[in-house]
Amino acid sequence: MRFLLLVLLAIPAPLRAQNALVDEGYDHFYNLEYEPAMADFEKAIAQHPDDPELYNHLAQTIVFQEMFRNGALESELVSGTNSFLRRPKLNPAAETEKHFLNELDKAMSLAGARLKSNPNDTSAMYSLGISYGLRSNYYWVVKKSWRDSLRDATAARRLHNRISELEPKNVDATLVQGLHDYIIGSLPWQWRMFGFLVGIHGDKEQGIRIVQNVARNGDKNKIDAELFLCALYRRENQAARAVPLVQDLIRRFPRNYLLRLELSQMYSMSNDKTHALEAVEEVSRLKTNHAPGYDRVPWEKIYFQEGTIQFWYRDLDQALENMKKVAAASASEDVDLNSGAFAWLRMGQIYDMTRRRPQALEAYRKAIAYAPEAEASQECRKYLSTPYRR
Repeated sequence: MRFLLLVLLAIPAPLRAQNALVDEGYDHFYNLEYEPAMADFEKAIAQHPDDPELYNHLAQTIVFQEMFRNGALESELVSGTNSFLRRPKLNPAAETEKHFLNELDKAMSLAGARLKSNPNDTSAMYSLGISYGLRSNYYWVVKKSWRDSLRDATAARRLHNRISELEPKNVDATLVQGLHDYIIGSLPWQWRMFGFLVGIHGDKEQGIRIVQNVARNGDKNKIDAELFLCALYRRENQAARAVPLVQDLIRRFPRNYLLRLELSQMYSMSNDKTHALEAVEEVSRLKTNHAPGYDRVPWEKIYFQEGTIQFWYRDLDQALENMKKVAAASASEDVDLNSGAFAWLRMGQIYDMTRRRPQALEAYRKAIAYAPEAEASQECRKYLSTPYRR
């Protein structure tokens, strides 16, 4: 699921108590239907205004909707760089940011009050840890405020570590530790120093083992662990191991078109060109047949995915035609800044590979003008002086 896989958020979802509205809300959430998800969570809050977890559900949906709108949920699928650090920050509307932070404040206040009454209330402890994690992720992905993000991530980890001490069999609570171990272990050494300062040394292998355990044995966090595990396998060049996980998620959330695009990417990274293109063709078929959830897929996203696979497998003529279609629509709302910039980048690279340097330079300059801060545009600047070579 690209909206989780690619951003690698260092938090699990809030725990879901037995509540039909919450279950319906998360079904919408995982199917990328954020407005009805928020409506369900708001109804649940109206029924149980003292439950801090419900405010976490709503806050999480608010920030994911913003990331989805900006293409941030799928930014690493096509880049090949898998960078935690080089995404441009998002610029949410002031009312969106206020709404998100207000819901977190309510959750944190309610959980904090319960912990004052009972310092060993693990349910409140978990909720407060999720609130810190959500805010940490917001600082990291949206605001690019590394220090604030690390501070809140540390608070989340300490709370969930405490749960593990009180409830050693609580597998769900270990997901935060596993993700933090992996992420800190993946960062360049100068960034890892921040983790060392707060006692998170980072260990990629240990992080993967913890997430695998939650995916196998977790209760409320099992789905999220599967999502994160797919992301970790991708980053570790073990995409073939993610294929059955993504297929299971498609079965669970059939209206989430990003899952099928993710499946095509996993096949492509596994050197399975045939199945990679077949997965994209299935998205096209579902859109053509107006399958639930697929009318909202822009054709340009399908062209982009197909062109990306063709580019890496050196089907350059076909890739160029697909990228031209994306670039032609780059001014529309159907193409996010990330995809538009990468379309121009790929066009430039194809022109360089086929010895058409003037056209390559023009494409690189258009990428830079289109989205100056995008990672693809930054890469284009390198090729203005030195032609791209595979």
